[in-house]
Amino acid sequence: MAIKWSGLGPELLVELDRASPRSLRSQLETALREAIRTGRIGGDEKLPSSRELARELSLSRGLVQECYGQLISEGYLTSHPGSATRVAPGARPAPSRPAAPAASPRPQRLIADFRHGVPDLASFPRGDWAWAVREACRTAPTAEFDYGDPRGSGHLRRVLAGYLRRVRAAEADPGAMTISTGFAQGLILVLQALARTGVRRAAFEDPGYGRTDASEVLRAVAAQGGLTIVHVPVDGSGLDVAALAASGAQVVVVTPAHQSPTGVVMSAARRQALVDWARDRDGFIVEDDYDSEFRYDREPVGVLQGLAPARVFTIGTASKALAPAVRLGWVLAPPQFAEAVAAEKLISDRGSCVLDQLALAALLESGRYDRHLRRMRGVYSRRRARLIEALDRHAPSVSLTGLAAGFHAVAHLPEGTDERALVAAAADRRVGLYAMSDLRATDAAAPPQLVLGFGDVAERAIEPGIAAVADLLTGTLRSTSPG
Repeated sequence: MAIKWSGLGPELLVELDRASPRSLRSQLETALREAIRTGRIGGDEKLPSSRELARELSLSRGLVQECYGQLISEGYLTSHPGSATRVAPGARPAPSRPAAPAASPRPQRLIADFRHGVPDLASFPRGDWAWAVREACRTAPTAEFDYGDPRGSGHLRRVLAGYLRRVRAAEADPGAMTISTGFAQGLILVLQALARTGVRRAAFEDPGYGRTDASEVLRAVAAQGGLTIVHVPVDGSGLDVAALAASGAQVVVVTPAHQSPTGVVMSAARRQALVDWARDRDGFIVEDDYDSEFRYDREPVGVLQGLAPARVFTIGTASKALAPAVRLGWVLAPPQFAEAVAAEKLISDRGSCVLDQLALAALLESGRYDRHLRRMRGVYSRRRARLIEALDRHAPSVSLTGLAAGFHAVAHLPEGTDERALVAAAADRRVGLYAMSDLRATDAAAPPQLVLGFGDVAERAIEPGIAAVADLLTGTLRSTSPG
């Protein structure tokens, strides 16, 4: 598609060799022909005026006009009184291309996709975000457009610290915070900072990241920093602290408020045992506070960091509250590690987008962030209720756990169910289901479970989706093959 320029015409790169025996007019004509033939200048594209091109190339305007006239007569250009000189439509010959491969069949639209870990993308507050970006551009001091502090905007860090103290009972100091590009980068910054102090063994929950893209990134970072990764089991009270102590790990990554993916809330006794482990072993805790804003059945649980600020790194993100595309997170580090994490951020990318940071600060200060969260709690609560009703109606033998917060639940399948076969059969029926075994470090398929996300599936699609796979979930599907 041709660019529709207003005002001055587009700039055009043309190289002329003044030491060449060829005339400048000949060189200019040849260069323009080749630009059109190769498609560098598309059909109906506006060219600079003869006056402007002559000025840019230090040529006489008459020479440029002669070149344009010659190319018009050859059919490469068109020109009309009162209109700009343009490339003639169809002047570029059709390029010779190898035969295109046969088109892949278009994937069928799913009845429902119970993908977990994703919020309702359609509910992203576009109007509020557009307002916040405009507000940031309107009010930001000129100095904010410089490279700035690698820790991030001081204004956002102050606003976030107040928010975390108010909503998450954190002991939050803006000076101990670093703004990251999402959770993954925040975790990488922390692990790299700890590795430089001699930490060599990091523990992760099991189930947890499993065989996801995040786990591949972490393995690469761990290998680069000389870290060994171990996995510690999770039970009904949260991370098994005794198993953690036996693992020899010096740092552990946990999701205490709502374990991902089991949905278990770490018990008070287990939280205290974990803090005692960190103090007794000179260890550290990395707290992934990923969906704490969405609570349903009980009062919110404060961050673990409030119990041991000198031992806990808390990492939060806007990915679940707003959308992954925002790409903003934050690391609240123990005071003695604040500079080390900021130094890793400086090495990594010198800082996240400041305008987006200021936009997020505007959302928080204006109350629009809280208003969006209140609205989304209602949305997810209704979808959660619809999921429970659909399973009660169509697959009553399947129990759900992990529903106290967030927007996913765990479905417990009949013993002996083949998770992978069930997922494949559901896909044939245009329903997206996801196996718990993908999130286990051992890839174990027992006990058979599914992680059912309801964040990004329309409420009206939940019951039809469950109904379409009810016999698969209950294990009542019978083979129709002969014999």
